[in-house]
Amino acid sequence: QVQLVESGGGLVQAGGSLRLSCEASGRTFRSYTLGWFRQAPGKEREWVSTDRGSGGGTFYADSVKGRFTISRDNTKNTVYLQMNNLRPEDTAVYYCAAAVNSRPIVSAVALQQMYPYWGQGTQVTVSS
Repeated sequence: QVQLVESGGGLVQAGGSLRLSCEASGRTFRSYTLGWFRQAPGKEREWVSTDRGSGGGTFYADSVKGRFTISRDNTKNTVYLQMNNLRPEDTAVYYCAAAVNSRPIVSAVALQQMYPYWGQGTQVTVSS
């Protein structure tokens, strides 16, 4: 069982920045595929970004490309989401997710069903 704990959410003005963190349990963290998803009020949860680990590449939704950066520190079992130039439409609960036993193919990184493990979420609110 892998546990994920997000932190770093909060209230920020439009144009501001936040960095989300997600600490994972487990001894093979460097091989995890880690994703960030978000769910805005009244909307379905959507994919934001993925790091496939072990040189497998990083990927972004078009809506955040150029503004958000995913990164990981394998020594700390932590994945980050640096969010710059935030917009009110970025307001959502942000979830960290992990695929541990198998690495999603590139064309599947945005699919929620590829990630068996999820954190509890952290709220990000961007005011205009």
